[in-house]
Amino acid sequence: MPKRLPYRATTASGNQFEFEFPLHPETGSAVHVANLLDAVLATLDREIGQAGAVSNGDVLQAVAMALAVRTRMLPGDPAQLGKLASELLAGALSAPVEPAAGNLPPGQPRDVH
Repeated sequence: MPKRLPYRATTASGNQFEFEFPLHPETGSAVHVANLLDAVLATLDREIGQAGAVSNGDVLQAVAMALAVRTRMLPGDPAQLGKLASELLAGALSAPVEPAAGNLPPGQPRDVH
């Protein structure tokens, strides 16, 4: 049975989402993966908070570029590493996700409730 990483993400407005990320069969440590994910998301939140209004497209573009940079920095065949990065991204995007029952609709500020 494939390993999975349960993960809870909380948005700035307080909405929560529960993920079940698939882990690659050769994952060294699910704990390290979770800790790095926490650190990356916290850094994004901090930087977006300091930058002001940042479009969602700009955030996704920067994250995609970061994945490309890290992938190309690794030793090995660039084509194979690119394929692995694409497979990992596709797996993460297809992970089951459940919004919490108390979530507000997108765009509705939390202070309304």
